[in-house]
Amino acid sequence: GAGARALARSGDPRVPFVARAGSGALEAMSAAREENVFMARLSEKAQRFEDMVEFTKKLVMMGAELSPDERCLLSSSYKNCVGARRQAWRAVRILEERQGNKGPAILELIQGYKSKVEKEISERCTELLGLLDTELLRMASTPDDKVFYLTMKGDYCRYLAEFATGEGHSKRSSEGNSAYTQASEIAVSQLPATSPTRLVLALNFSVFYYEVFGSPEKACAIAKSAFDDAMGVMGGMDEEEYRDSAAIMQLLRDNLTLWTTSMAPDRGGQMDDTAVEEM
Repeated sequence: GAGARALARSGDPRVPFVARAGSGALEAMSAAREENVFMARLSEKAQRFEDMVEFTKKLVMMGAELSPDERCLLSSSYKNCVGARRQAWRAVRILEERQGNKGPAILELIQGYKSKVEKEISERCTELLGLLDTELLRMASTPDDKVFYLTMKGDYCRYLAEFATGEGHSKRSSEGNSAYTQASEIAVSQLPATSPTRLVLALNFSVFYYEVFGSPEKACAIAKSAFDDAMGVMGGMDEEEYRDSAAIMQLLRDNLTLWTTSMAPDRGGQMDDTAVEEM
């Protein structure tokens, strides 16, 4: 009935997908879209993020602009898929540093496995960057959408830069910086200072400066500017908006504390591997 169809459209996994009645192309397309959204949510709850990526990819390739909810599903699918591999890569890198002196045979095994993880990260990041350039950014019609997708582009260039070397590192760093900068220009001129999309951009752009460019001073400047701008206008927000923005601002503040400590005179500006917050 109507209730079941509403639940299906909302992505509630308690009910199976229910297609709309009708045999026209429009109804079929709408039904396929609803099914992909439902299956993306279902695979997210099952923590099967490889499956989730496939369903959200199908959504993008349907050629229509994503809704805010669909946009978040896409972001979540790739973030979880790539995030698990980024964690794996860091663990292997630490093992390489600790065990690499145990002989060339051990080092070769570790480096071979690290290369395997890097290949998987590279494939997923490159895939999403392709979707952003050919589909998502082309269809983005609002400042919020444009900033959201340009931030994603910066993020996934950053993930590639994390393990790239030489020319590859320079290329991905430059592309990431360009995407973040373009997003910042739109955000500052067209989005309110308390916009979660604008705050996430500032959070991730500052992390980019800290981790990729090794510049805690610039990272702090970006984070502090975003934090101060938002703090100045927080008073007029409703409770839900306040909660969303405040959560991101707390991450900005956490990073500011961490980075300010790393620049303290007794540390000599030495950076460490302490995890920074990003979204």
